[in-house]
Amino acid sequence: MDVPVVRPIAFVNAPPSSPVAASGPRWTRLGRAAATVAILLYLALVIAPPLAGPAPSSALATRLIQPLRPLVGALYLGHGYRFFAPDPGPGHAIRWVMRMSDGTTRSGSLPDPAVDRPRLLYHRRFMIAEKIAGLVPAADAPADIRRESKPQWQPLVMGVAGQLLRRHGGVEVELSMVEFDLPAPEDVIAGRSAADIETPLGVYAFASSAEPSR
Repeated sequence: MDVPVVRPIAFVNAPPSSPVAASGPRWTRLGRAAATVAILLYLALVIAPPLAGPAPSSALATRLIQPLRPLVGALYLGHGYRFFAPDPGPGHAIRWVMRMSDGTTRSGSLPDPAVDRPRLLYHRRFMIAEKIAGLVPAADAPADIRRESKPQWQPLVMGVAGQLLRRHGGVEVELSMVEFDLPAPEDVIAGRSAADIETPLGVYAFASSAEPSR
């Protein structure tokens, strides 16, 4: 019986294959330089507004943002950080007292952290109060200023009143803008706090089934 003979096979390394050219267009030096400049410019547009934000901010940051302001405005990158830091202003809320059809009253505020859930709903109502607060002059402002500003803020207030009346089924609702005291650090240490400032916004009721009237 013949026995098969196994002979070793010599493996020879295959010749190196030629490199395959990458598909697609390649960046030119000019293109890379332009892309780098564009990325750095956009990064500067994002960083500059917070650095040059509300006081206290450095004079250098304020000077650096001046040539960038047109682009910051066009790209809407000038976000407002005044609510949070480094110098937040006073907070506002809309207080309401509603008369019901049975003669009882209900009261509340907008926003209300105990009721407005989820957090996003609270934030949206917080922004409504801040928007109206920016349009309503102080209660001790001259009469002509209060009269001229009324067409700007009253339609927004009427919308808020209408929503409250629909939600709670009331007859009329009285609204007022409240500005909460923001004590300075030395006042906090001394335990001092000023009273909140309340500005009347009017009494509203439905004149028809559509819109509330004052």
